[in-house]
Amino acid sequence: MLNVQVFTYNPFQENTYLIINAEKQCWIVDPGMYGSGEVKHFIDFLTKNELQPQAIINTHAHIDHILGVQALIDKYNIPFSIHNKEQPVLDNAQISAAMFGFDIGKAPTPDSYIDENETIMLGEDMIEVRFTPGHSPGSVIFYYKPGNWVICGDVLFSGSIGRTDLPGGNFDILINSIRNQLFTLPDDTLILPGHGPSTNIKIEKNSNPFLQ
Repeated sequence: MLNVQVFTYNPFQENTYLIINAEKQCWIVDPGMYGSGEVKHFIDFLTKNELQPQAIINTHAHIDHILGVQALIDKYNIPFSIHNKEQPVLDNAQISAAMFGFDIGKAPTPDSYIDENETIMLGEDMIEVRFTPGHSPGSVIFYYKPGNWVICGDVLFSGSIGRTDLPGGNFDILINSIRNQLFTLPDDTLILPGHGPSTNIKIEKNSNPFLQ
């Protein structure tokens, strides 16, 4: 059984996730730590708990979700993956960072691309990848059926949805992604978003003002 640990980093209060299996192997999802203090906080947690990072997998490549990627690649020599439709977003990362006053140096380079509708394995545990564009052109979510949770990046929040005014965003496409890829999950599925508190599918179906 996979467990999830959440950390909140950077001025955007972005949620970084660790997916951990019984052998203490882990995936790092959307590492958003910015500055040496936040990087040290995250690495100290991994060290203290004797965790073994296997890869970085990102829901999307907006700047607040990739700020810690290169530091972790440098530390652990692990691969980094995004959906191929996120490559233009990643290519623009330095410009985006400068707009918000961040200095990220060179943007990280993906080692591979995550395919939509595939399954990925952490040891013996399987996670389903679903393609959810709209907030970002290559956004994906990670659904773990045995644990009844989904890490959904900035697709859906508690009482809100991801913004669609950034390059590659599209409101109608985002709503379609939510209805076809998230709202088809069981109602009690825990939603682990890229910002803010967790929620579940039933709550958002019934009360999210963008989806009524």
